[in-house]
Amino acid sequence: MRRLPIPLALALALVAILAAACSSSSAPSWTYAAPTSPPPSQPAASGSGAPSSAAPASQVPGSQLPGSQAPGSAAPASGGAGGSAVQISAMNVAFEQQSVTAPAGAAFTIHFDNKDAGQPHNIDIKDASGASVFKGDLVTGPAAADYQVPALTAGSYTFVCDVHPNMTGTLTAG
Repeated sequence: MRRLPIPLALALALVAILAAACSSSSAPSWTYAAPTSPPPSQPAASGSGAPSSAAPASQVPGSQLPGSQAPGSAAPASGGAGGSAVQISAMNVAFEQQSVTAPAGAAFTIHFDNKDAGQPHNIDIKDASGASVFKGDLVTGPAAADYQVPALTAGSYTFVCDVHPNMTGTLTAG
């Protein structure tokens, strides 16, 4: 039998060790946590009724309505309790969808994609009288969040960004 030269034998041994390490079935002993950043400061819009503190809506007592959900929540984009999802995105300080449709009488998910880097946006759904029926937490872009919206009665609603009141659209439940 012929013997392999020493460098070749070492190379083969190294390959065997690396292959064994890569094919190990044990789980890694580390986990990954996404980096966090401090809450963004937000200018108070005069006459808008928005809180004047720098805390996001989710940290202002009483500012979060039932059913609103924090950014990055675990709710699936394909629909929560109602099973359907509405896509709304923001870009260049405007909603890209001016008109969306949602089911009436059933909870649904809004998948909100804020594409504006460094800009906080949210979705505040208002009824015909201007009363807020759902208010989602602020999302500073670029980032996305899933909002769980409770069932709405059939009709037309306005959605607006609390930080940028010029950002508006229409949601039709029906």
